[in-house]
Parts: sequence; structure tokens; C-alpha cells
Amino acid sequence: MTVNDAPARADLAATDDIGWAVRLLAATPTHEHREPELLRRWARAADAFGSALAPVACRARIVERDGGLELGLLARYTSRPPTVELYTDTIDLAERVVDARGWRAWYPPGSVRAAALAHEAVHVRLHHGPAKAALKRALGHSALRLGRLRVPGHVAGAEEVAAHAYARTVCGLGRSPLLLTAALAAEAEAEAGSVPGTTPPPARDARREN
Repeated sequence: MTVNDAPARADLAATDDIGWAVRLLAATPTHEHREPELLRRWARAADAFGSALAPVACRARIVERDGGLELGLLARYTSRPPTVELYTDTIDLAERVVDARGWRAWYPPGSVRAAALAHEAVHVRLHHGPAKAALKRALGHSALRLGRLRVPGHVAGAEEVAAHAYARTVCGLGRSPLLLTAALAAEAEAEAGSVPGTTPPPARDARREN
């Protein structure tokens, strides 16, 4: 795949991590008509939550395979049985994109694989433990209010933001993996012959199956 020209590269890096998190939420179904400030508040809360999570080892089975480029995936967590799939072809492309865009100081060699695994480890944790409820509370979104009773609501995409923030923190990255997934999305757009100068939202690194 080709790498976009210098202005396109600069535009991607100019958006900060919270900005990419907002774009991810805005591109998530159910958020089409949300106010930008609300999305930004959720993005900040999810980013802070993920950054503050204690390091956790991945307890799922880890499988490495090709085929991620066709699926548009870096990694995927499936719960039956708990398995993390790492797509080596997409990871290799991501490493090449890091070099081509001059982002090696942010993403050291081997960090793409480490970040993908860390990201999925958090999804395992959120799927099987109390952290999912804690994330809902941190977001402050209410699904239902009855007097003083408040039922925390689900915010689609917030788990992705938190997982990216966790991966950035535990892997010591200079920028969130969200920037890198946005670059991969731009690569796919360029390969498909999209209009120059457009910037797609960051690609999700996984499509989870429960």
C-alpha cells in the first residue's frame, strides 16, 4: 500500500489523542447526533479510565495468523473460548507505516504487537470482571433515572477508547494507538482511490465476537 503525502501525514499527527477518541466515538453507531462536547467529555473520561488501569496479563489463548489486511483487523478477542487473535500481516504493515511517517519515536520497534496484545487484554478484563461497570460509572452516562436512582448507561465505543489509552500507558508509547489505526485507515482509503485530502476516522483494531 502507498503512504500518503507529507501534508496528509501532518494532518493525522496534528490531531491529539483525545481528538482521535472523539472521532472514533462520533463514527460509532448511536452517536450520530450527539453533541461534540458530550463526545469529548466521554472521550476524556474513557481515556483517563484506561490510563489508570493497573497492568494485567492476558489470560486468553494467543493465536497469531495472517489475513488481517483482508478483514481490516490488527487483533481480535473472541470469548468462546477466550482467544486473542493477532494478525501478523497488519502488524507488519503498521510497523512499515510507523517508519514511513517518521513516528518511530512514538512507537518503538515491536510496540505495535505489544500494544495490540495489551489492548485485547483489557477487553478480556472488561468482558469478565467488574471493570466494565466501573467504566460505565466513570463515563457518567445514565440509561435511566428514577428519583435518586440512576442506572449507568452503556456508551458505545468507550471501551475501545479506554483500551487504546491502556495500551499507550503500559507500553510507554508517545501517542495512542488510535493515531496509528487512523494512519492504517488512511492507507486503506488511499489504496481504494479515495479523494486526496480527506481524513477518515480511526479504524477499530478489532471486531469482537461474544
